[in-house]
Amino acid sequence: MKALRRVGQLALELLRELADENAYRRHLQAHGRAHSGAEWRRFSEERMREKYARAKCC
Repeated sequence: MKALRRVGQLALELLRELADENAYRRHLQAHGRAHSGAEWRRFSEERMREKYARAKCC
């Protein structure tokens, strides 16, 4: 049963990483800010701006 629980925890952690939840938590800690809708929006816009500002070759 412990193995199944561990697999579930790993799956949740993977989903949190893919959904940027972990990155958002790290962002809040690094900048000393509290969670809010406005802060999530600021974080998301910054991530998208950085992602699409880099030109892709070929």
